[in-house]
Amino acid sequence: MHTQKLRRSHQCVNTLVIDELGLAHGKNRIDVAVFNGCIHGYEIKSSKDTLERFPDQLEIYRKCLEKLTLVVAPNHLDEMLAMAPSWCGIVLAEKGVRGGIRFSTIQRARKNPEIDAVSLAHLLWKNEAVALLEHLGVAGNQHCKSRIELYKQLSRLISIRELSAWIKEQITKREAWRVGQRLSSNGGLPRLASK
Repeated sequence: MHTQKLRRSHQCVNTLVIDELGLAHGKNRIDVAVFNGCIHGYEIKSSKDTLERFPDQLEIYRKCLEKLTLVVAPNHLDEMLAMAPSWCGIVLAEKGVRGGIRFSTIQRARKNPEIDAVSLAHLLWKNEAVALLEHLGVAGNQHCKSRIELYKQLSRLISIRELSAWIKEQITKREAWRVGQRLSSNGGLPRLASK
């Protein structure tokens, strides 16, 4: 998938591509996350996978991801079309005659209208949430607050788009966080405005 569907993302200097990104503080993972203007998750369901966990996964994905594309084997296509929200992208992954995988877009991903800013903010470490509040000029000792209090405060102060940009920037700056991952960005702090 990386060499075919995500080739452009890998070539773009302002894009982050992360495998197995933890969501909701590790309650779930998305197979591939692409940060480029928004957070776009790709969940892969091979022919050997079952869909038993998918409804629980989807509940987290719909709160945390700005876009979602499901990459599915032919045996899962009908069930995914029935289960997935209309804004989800669906890509069919079929094995070709020579053994390669061919990808066909069945439905393009659109912006998720159900995203929850507090859930999205869970991608930030506590110190990163505090730094963002300080960047926004919020006074007081933010370090004393719980993570959830910080996330709720952020959700009231900035837009999803701004929060997403800050998350991308912070993930790029994390040192020795995910060895071997491609983390490229244009550097500097994203420009933030109040809601």
